Amino acid sequence: MPHILIVGDVAKESAGPSIVKELKDKAPGHAFDVVIITAGYFAKESLDEPNFDSEVLMYKTSSIGPVFIVHHLQKANLLKEGSKIILVSSESGSIALRHESEGGGNYGHHASKTALNMVGKLLSLDLKGKGVAVGIVHPGFMRTEMTKGVGFDKFWDAGGAVTPDAAAVTLSAFIESFDMRKTGQYWAPRGPGDIGTVEDVLGPRSELPTPLQLPW
Repeated sequence: MPHILIVGDVAKESAGPSIVKELKDKAPGHAFDVVIITAGYFAKESLDEPNFDSEVLMYKTSSIGPVFIVHHLQKANLLKEGSKIILVSSESGSIALRHESEGGGNYGHHASKTALNMVGKLLSLDLKGKGVAVGIVHPGFMRTEMTKGVGFDKFWDAGGAVTPDAAAVTLSAFIESFDMRKTGQYWAPRGPGDIGTVEDVLGPRSELPTPLQLPW
């Protein structure tokens, strides 16, 4: 099965049909072993300055779009028994890991990732009978233009941020062993190293496993 990268705006309702068409054009007659949906938008907010339009876009991108993409993939018979769907979330979507030391704010980004986690859980229940596994992952604290754009680059070194290439290697290895036994679960393939509040919530970092199953 070839590797196919599709770049598109998942916040648009037309994304699902467009993705299906492109997949069928590039790999006619094939269902897919692995589908990775990685999409996000981060507009920084505070209680003094929330942004309605940005919040709507963050929800559409992170947690609404994936529902419709998976819907269209299923209806087009592009998923099969044994297929794996990986939804790229963030540790910022974990309510349990949110610690008072981090404060509030950034409502749209963090809450849209929490919503994505629930979407992943619900999809796993809907697709379990079809033998399709759904995983939700925190790929790591990333050295990207998105995190730099909200000022998080000042935490890159101390927070153990990694490049997308490094995160992709770890994620790929995790997907290899991911199956129905873990469907509907929320994981950090790189472990606890870059999760700032992990010791406050889960205990000593040195005693936690890699990969690490995250609390909701």
